[in-house]
Amino acid sequence: MARLKVTQIRSEIGGKRNQRETLRSLGLKRIGDVVVKEDRPEIRGMVKTVPHLVTVEEVE
Repeated sequence: MARLKVTQIRSEIGGKRNQRETLRSLGLKRIGDVVVKEDRPEIRGMVKTVPHLVTVEEVE
């Protein structure tokens, strides 16, 4: 199954509460943090909530 590499590129400061909670749920705490998650609809939905704060790449 494909995997997604999610990198936080901007701060959560000043963001809405649900955006801050989404970043925390993804496992991102600070700028530059990287997590690799399974490509599932739940993860895609979280990424769509904070597209301006993260970058996403597909990895094998």
